[in-house]
Amino acid sequence: SQERCSALEQDRAKLQMTKEAVEQRTRELRKEGELLRKSLEQQMSLNRDEERSCQMLPALPEKKMVFKGLVTNKEDMNKLVLTPVIRYPLLGGSALITFEKAEVAQRIIEAKEHVVELSYGEELEELDRCRVRVQAAPVDILLPSALEIRMTRSSRSILVSDLPSLGIPEEALLDKLELFFSKTKNGGGEVEGREFLDNSAQVVLTFAQDGVAEPLIARGHVQVLIGKGKYELKISPCMSGDITNLQFQPSRCPRTVLLSGIPDVLGEEPMRDTLEIHFQKASHGGGEVEALAYVPAGRQRVALFTEDAG
Repeated sequence: SQERCSALEQDRAKLQMTKEAVEQRTRELRKEGELLRKSLEQQMSLNRDEERSCQMLPALPEKKMVFKGLVTNKEDMNKLVLTPVIRYPLLGGSALITFEKAEVAQRIIEAKEHVVELSYGEELEELDRCRVRVQAAPVDILLPSALEIRMTRSSRSILVSDLPSLGIPEEALLDKLELFFSKTKNGGGEVEGREFLDNSAQVVLTFAQDGVAEPLIARGHVQVLIGKGKYELKISPCMSGDITNLQFQPSRCPRTVLLSGIPDVLGEEPMRDTLEIHFQKASHGGGEVEALAYVPAGRQRVALFTEDAG
């Protein structure tokens, strides 16, 4: 019993210490909040003064702003977020229709077959009250569920960025970079390969020998004479990745329906409008249509599926 009382007393002391620590942190946070509020008020006051001064100045110099993100969960730092972009082949005589609500799509799929009245537009004056039967089915796609990439760092390559926009051809700029980095006085060596990265203003330079890239990467920046100006370029390690494991899982689109068996009896636009009119009516089990893509018979297209923000 005495030991139990002693344990309880220790627990009470720990709780008291925890409570005091929380109260202390709360006071600190309040002080920080008050300082932040005052800082914001001062900034707003300065902004108002700047707005008044802008009326007198013809132009103000541009100011570069840097946003530094806050990592809230250290466990997520080494995680890769996949945002799949799925290309879905769409055969002729079919359509993809996406409803605003998933329950509407489910109703359309459960009905399986739908009779669509083709009484739209002037093209069907002679075919008044003509009807066609179309089949509705769910859209199943494969989404990546796991991805593993093995990253390797090149021992002979560097990534050159912060390149100036000089309006010269890419090959001419590559020549100038190769000329600079091939000289030992600049810390370089014989250049074996050079290329622009796809869709970026970055160049990968590969040296013929080991031991050249690492000292340049350690420097981080070098000043390069290009034309009549000197420019500070950033030097970074060149990383490459190989996919070692990629797994998929089937997924059903909740709001999209595949319509098939659509006969080629109307023009593309009239048929698309006719389908949308039919399937947005509540009397046909439909609802508000968000998007509709129709492919006439004899043609093929590819639909693009992205992550549903809703």
